[in-house]
Amino acid sequence: MSHQYTAELLREALQSRQGITEKKMFGGICFLMNGNMLCGTGEDRVMFRVGKDLEAEARARPGAETMEMGGRKMGGLVWVDLDAAVETGLDNWISLANKFVGSLPPK
Repeated sequence: MSHQYTAELLREALQSRQGITEKKMFGGICFLMNGNMLCGTGEDRVMFRVGKDLEAEARARPGAETMEMGGRKMGGLVWVDLDAAVETGLDNWISLANKFVGSLPPK
């Protein structure tokens, strides 16, 4: 599946939330809340910024793994298999990411 397909699913899930913008990042499309990265697209997966305190909880969910870039683990960021994210509910994932991102000051 394409980044565009994943982006459409995220747009739909985010439509009722305030302060959401889009930006091309990490080779995909990231969605920001009040200027802070919340989630983004990947090939057949979705990235969520959950913060380090919620990372273990996120990784325990089906289809989730710590995000790596260039062989380096990115603390507080997880990739979730797209099918697993849809099955368990994009809203649930967005709410988990919002717990962290919502605590950050607007940019």
